[in-house]
Order: sequence, then C-alpha cells, then structure tokens
Amino acid sequence: MAVTGETQPAKHQEVGHKSLLQSDALYQYILETSVYPREPESMKELREVTAKHPWNLMTTSADEGQFLNLLLKLINAKNTMEIGVYTGYSLLSTALALPEDGKILALDINRENYEIGLPIIEKAGVAHKIDFREGPALPLLDQMVGDVKFHGSFDFIFVDADKDNYLNYHKRLIDLVKIGGVIGYDNTLWNGSLVAPADAPLRKYVRYYRDFVLELNKALAADPRVEICQLPVGDGITLCRRIS
Repeated sequence: MAVTGETQPAKHQEVGHKSLLQSDALYQYILETSVYPREPESMKELREVTAKHPWNLMTTSADEGQFLNLLLKLINAKNTMEIGVYTGYSLLSTALALPEDGKILALDINRENYEIGLPIIEKAGVAHKIDFREGPALPLLDQMVGDVKFHGSFDFIFVDADKDNYLNYHKRLIDLVKIGGVIGYDNTLWNGSLVAPADAPLRKYVRYYRDFVLELNKALAADPRVEICQLPVGDGITLCRRIS
C-alpha cells in the first residue's frame, strides 16, 4: 500500500508489454505519440483481443510490431518465415508489410491461439499470404534443410518461440535465409534478467530460460556468418544479417 502523499510512478497501458525502458511514462509517451496513432486498425483490434487472453505476456509489443513492419518494407522482403505465432500480432504486422504476392510460412504448436486472431487477419485481407503449420518447428526445418530448393530462399525469418531451442533453430535457419537476408530473434534481453545477480528473485520461467538466452547471445556474437545488431525494442531483438 502506498504511503499517503507518496508519488507513484506512472504505469503505461500496454498490456503484456516487455519494455526495458526504466520509465513507464516514457514508454507510454512512445506508444501514444508514435505507435498507436499509426497502428493499422486491424492490428489495434488484434492487440486488444489478445490483451484479454490469459497468456497475453506472450504477445509482441505494439512498438516492436511497428518496428518489424517498417523493417520488412526497408529490406523489400517477400518470402518470410515466423516461428512462434501465438495470436498473430507480429504475423499480421508482417503480412501487412509484404507485397500482395508475399508469403509467410508460420509455425506454431497451438492452432487454437492462432485462430483467435485469424478472423481479424482475414478481415484485413492478408490471410492468403499465410501458410500456417501446426506442430514443432524443428522436424519441418530439418526437412527443408534437406531439400536444396529451400536453401537461401527466405528474405526474413522471425523467431519468437521456445528459447531453449533458439540455437537449434539458428543452426538450421542460417541455411534457409538468403545471403543478405535477416533473421530476427526476439526476447534476447529476457526481461533484463541477463545482468541480474545470481540470487536475484526471478520468476521461475525467467530463471529457467535465462541461461539459454545468454548462450544464444554469446553464439550469435561469435558467428562469422552473420552481422548482428541487438536492439532494446520490446524485450530485446537481435537482428542477424547473413553475409556468408
């Protein structure tokens, strides 16, 4: 309970946000000034629907959705992949950015969550760009790696899934993304826990995945096949541009 007369810090309105900004008021300023006014109506609708879901912490934040949409346009992406879909907020952001004949291979273990957002995606007129596959991603990725026609065929790949498999994904995706193409790994700053003391009070799932994210970051930094940039957008996103 607050002490009488004590000023409490302002809290932003983004449900399920993962902002690493220390000031909630500053994050709210970004959302209200630059993100929400330019957010497509379909993305706003899906964000609000997702906010009511009990697992809404899994969603991509609105500022990161805006970032991904602009990034895809800047690199002229056409053929993309997304591993980890949830209700489809980042998927919709991608679909809206791609040209009319653009394609997204969308992989997730839970079709039920995807179908929460599907009516909104259909109403936005971009469902035809999405090839949704339900099930674990690794078996399908292994099949694709085994078929040379898929090598270097993707312009952009976004990964927001099981953190303990990120390195396994990277070992396969590096063959599937084209030279000059980009892989984006989400949550690479993992709630800011990467620099927390060993005895810091962390949520169980944060502590469990923390070492996997640390291992990924170390591996990406040492991978000569990619150029990287780690950004404090959302919960941290690392972009890897394949160079060899």
